[in-house]
Amino acid sequence: MPTLSTKKTKAADAPAPPQGPLPITQDAPRRRRRPAVVGLGLALTVVGALGNVYWFDSESDRVSVIAVARDVAAGDVIQASDLASAEMAPDAALSPVPVSRQSDIVGKTAVADLSKGALVTDRSVRVGSDVARGKDTVGIQAKPGQLPARPLHANEKVLLVHASPEGDAEGRKGQSSTPDTIDAVVSRVGAPDANGARVVDVAVAGTDSPTVATWSASGSVTLVLKADD
Repeated sequence: MPTLSTKKTKAADAPAPPQGPLPITQDAPRRRRRPAVVGLGLALTVVGALGNVYWFDSESDRVSVIAVARDVAAGDVIQASDLASAEMAPDAALSPVPVSRQSDIVGKTAVADLSKGALVTDRSVRVGSDVARGKDTVGIQAKPGQLPARPLHANEKVLLVHASPEGDAEGRKGQSSTPDTIDAVVSRVGAPDANGARVVDVAVAGTDSPTVATWSASGSVTLVLKADD
């Protein structure tokens, strides 16, 4: 009777080859950060935080003040529509009027020309018109050539010179060699019209206002800017 052999082949005794990638048996070396890089990152973080704090403080410290919304001529009475609100950081060198005091400014008179965007201070305005106080105000429509080329301003002293209109023979017949003159003070200067003429309000003594009004109606008055005393 034949006997089965129990001898295994060499191939059967060999272990099976591993399947897939070999497992990592050691940890990969970690990259160490340089102290200088870490320090720089921390410094940048601190600077950014300080910048945010400064910006927040600057924004929170800003105050609302009164600014000029449109050009206002000297001698004009300030209206609410002439004013606007502006934001600014407190500055010891400036003293603008806060918005909360707008009612103190409305109704007062501009001391000098106020340009759009300018900040309003207590010195920018005054109560009433010192120029016209105790005097009459007369409006004179002056054409180019009847007033200086240099713009006139409120509070400036002028001399009103009367000359008969062109072609007025009767006026020239009785006219002396020296024209009639009246002292006046400019209280307000209006904007020019399409032809360059503008109305100039002048303050004169009550006894002179009828005469000045007559000269103005006939267009026979010239404004002369007087020299400083």
